Amino acid sequence: MQYTFYDFLGSIGTLLIIGTYLLLQFGKLKSETLAYSLLNASGAGLILISLLHSFNLSAFIVEFFWMLISLFGIGKYFFKNE
Repeated sequence: MQYTFYDFLGSIGTLLIIGTYLLLQFGKLKSETLAYSLLNASGAGLILISLLHSFNLSAFIVEFFWMLISLFGIGKYFFKNE
């Protein structure tokens, strides 16, 4: 197996999502914050990019909806603060 640039992006995305969840569980990050949604959306986006190189439908569906829900959280944050 060859580790490509796309694999690297997917790994960074995975670390972002896991790290974000870890920060949430340790009480260092709240789910209502912009940072929480941005980190999740970024992680899912990077994983989606890696999946375009080596496609897996099940993983694509999970990450697509993870990013979509995170984008909803970003929108909710901005509209709440108006």
